[in-house]
Amino acid sequence: MTVAPVEYMVLAFPEHNFTGKIAPALHDLVESNTIRVLDLVFIIKNEDGDVDFYEFDELDDFAAFAHIDGEIGGLIGDEDIEYVSDALEPNSSVVLLVWEDVWAAPLFSALFEAGGVLVEGGRIPHDLIEPALSGLAAVG
Repeated sequence: MTVAPVEYMVLAFPEHNFTGKIAPALHDLVESNTIRVLDLVFIIKNEDGDVDFYEFDELDDFAAFAHIDGEIGGLIGDEDIEYVSDALEPNSSVVLLVWEDVWAAPLFSALFEAGGVLVEGGRIPHDLIEPALSGLAAVG
């Protein structure tokens, strides 16, 4: 079995404005076989700077995530949580998400069968790519 690229995201919710509205979108990505969720942790920093973290099934606030198929658990460790929480502002929360890009598995299988290797990859931040794409659309 070819493992497709694995990525992570830290999705921030200042002032704990987390409503669970991302759960249906995440569910759709899983159901369409676009991604496979490998781990998902909610990290909360209170106004005093104390940090707690939870798996999706530990609090009622995260119940919307219970219907998402995946092999959730085990990849995000204490060091990852500490790293993310150090940068987290007091009175805010984040979702730390790790997933496999299932859509890319056929491409990577073909790459490996051809003797190729992935040399580098990256994610262009939204605040950089959006203006660049808008500029291209204006020219075209």
